[in-house]
Parts: sequence; structure tokens; C-alpha cells
Amino acid sequence: MKVLLTGSQGQLGQALRTSLPAQINGESLECIATARCANPSQGLHPLDLADPQACRAAIATHRPDWVINAGAYTAVDRAQSEPELAHAVNAGAPQALAEAIAEHCPSSRLLQLSTDFVFNGAQGCPYQPEQKPAPVGVYGETKAAGEQAVTQILGSITQSRATVLRTSWVYGPVGSNFLLTMLRLHAQRAARGEPLRVVADQVGCPTSTTSLATACWAVLEQGVSGVLHWSDAGVASWYDFAVAIGDLAVEAGLLDHAASVEPITTAEYPTPARRPTYSLLDCSATRRVLGVPVRHWRAALRMVIADVGA
Repeated sequence: MKVLLTGSQGQLGQALRTSLPAQINGESLECIATARCANPSQGLHPLDLADPQACRAAIATHRPDWVINAGAYTAVDRAQSEPELAHAVNAGAPQALAEAIAEHCPSSRLLQLSTDFVFNGAQGCPYQPEQKPAPVGVYGETKAAGEQAVTQILGSITQSRATVLRTSWVYGPVGSNFLLTMLRLHAQRAARGEPLRVVADQVGCPTSTTSLATACWAVLEQGVSGVLHWSDAGVASWYDFAVAIGDLAVEAGLLDHAASVEPITTAEYPTPARRPTYSLLDCSATRRVLGVPVRHWRAALRMVIADVGA
């Protein structure tokens, strides 16, 4: 089985490469890892997702059995001032990949990674996979457009070849994410005796790249299509997440002391992009289908922190 992976240098891309299975359903696996700034000496192929012709050429050249589109424009606030680039990467690339698959690979499939930001957070209860997206900012709008493109191009009444996997609050031991930012700020603020102020009225669920990568490989193994939701178990605010990071980092010996954390409102921490106040995803159907072990987000966080300290 030949798999083309985009965004292989991102935090999820690195987790997917680290957890690459030797076989899927008895077939050996070849992973063609791509990235915008690829280094051929590391076995990476160059692919600029902002270039639709490059996306089409990658499919025509490699003829993969599966494409995992883990690459994305994820700078939520900057997307407000760079909507064209965000749209090119988050909507244009999935469309170009899907079109090329439809043209060149009659049996190939596409796994499109998406986000809880396709919802506005207004309903106050977990979002179901079949619910219609209603994003509140450029980032969510472009990711929703990417979902729509792949499902329209590769979906069919008899057999869809498109899978959309929405997730939330992704973090891992590498890259740029909330965990690594909080570890740095805990150390700085604790040394100065200053508190951390973190938003407490936005609710969702943290998801480790380790568990998300496991879910992605399970999608390929099970051949599941349609719209799926995946996160770790439980619910948290950003404040809860920040407190747990400090506590578990001290427990693991990464920090001598954690800073105190003060809860604040979204209004006290204005950002260019609006965030959904409630973005918990209902993952029950996906968990039944994939059969992947589920961990509470705090248990998953403890494991990632151990990786950071290794």
C-alpha cells in the first residue's frame, strides 16, 4: 500500500511517520512523506500545498492508494489577515488533491484532517459528525471549504472515497502548540513569582498527536469513509489544560515549580480571530467503528510530557 502524506514536518505529520505501521491488512506500507520545505536527504519530497498544480502533479506522479492530508494553514489569528493563503492551503489543496485522485487513481482514497473550528460553538453540547458546519473565522471557513471539496469530488452514492476526520486542540512533544507554550510560560512565570492568566470560558478537549495518529492509521486499516470525529476523552477549558500541564510537568521533573494559573474570560484576552466557546466533538460513533483504545486527555497528556522529558 502506497500512502502519500502531506505536512510530514508538522506535529501530526511527525507523529504519523513515527507510528508508521509495517503493514496494513497484510500489505506492506510505503509512505511518501511530503513537506513545503523538504530535505531530500531526510527522504522527504517537496510539496507546496498553496500550489494546486504541485498537488495535482504529486498525485499523478506517485499514484498513491491513500492520501493523508495532514498539512494545513493553522495560524488561526494570522489567517484573518492572510485569507488568500489560508484558503489556498486549507481549501485549494484538498480540492486539487481530490480532483487529481478522481482523474488518475480510480480506486484511491483521501483522508482529510479537519477541525472543531468548523463549528461556531453556540449550541453548548457535543457536535455530531453529520451536523452542518458554521464557522466563525477565516481558519474555520477555509477548513470547512476543504471538507466540502473532497466530499463533493470523491463522494458517491455507492462508495465514497473521501474521509474527513475532525479533531480538536491538537498538541504533541514537537512543533508549535499549547503544551510547549505553557511549559515555557510556567517556567518563566514561576521564576518571577507571576501568575499565568488563561481563558476559562472556552471548552473542548485536548488531543495528543499520538492518539490522533493512531486513529488515522485505523481509518486506513478499516477503510472507513464519511465524516468522523476524534479527540481524547473528557472535557476541559484552556484553563484546565494549563493547570494540568503545570501539575504533570512538576510530577515528571520537567519543572521545579509550576506557576499559579488564574482563570480569565475570553473578553479579557481579545484575539484577531473569534474562537468557538464550546467545541466538544461527539466521538462515540468513530470510537465504535475504529476500535482504537481511548484515553482521558489528562492520561494522554502525562504520556506526552514524558516524551518531552525523555
